[in-house]
Amino acid sequence: MGYINPLLQLPAGRALAALPAEDRERIEAVMRELRDQANTEAEKAWRKRKGPMAAYWRAVSTYARHLAHALSKEARHG
Repeated sequence: MGYINPLLQLPAGRALAALPAEDRERIEAVMRELRDQANTEAEKAWRKRKGPMAAYWRAVSTYARHLAHALSKEARHG
């Protein structure tokens, strides 16, 4: 992503990064699914002219992406 992930500066973020690799991989996969599903919900809400819900789902998608990236091998080794 090209920046230092601010989530990793929080104690809970560091705790996530310290989990065993298998756990991080499973959580990362779930976060990536959550991102995709939240993006879909954001698009549906936007089409229905439900701006606040679209913004909510877009935020969920963004946070899920940040979490997934924080847990990814690339973020830890690249």
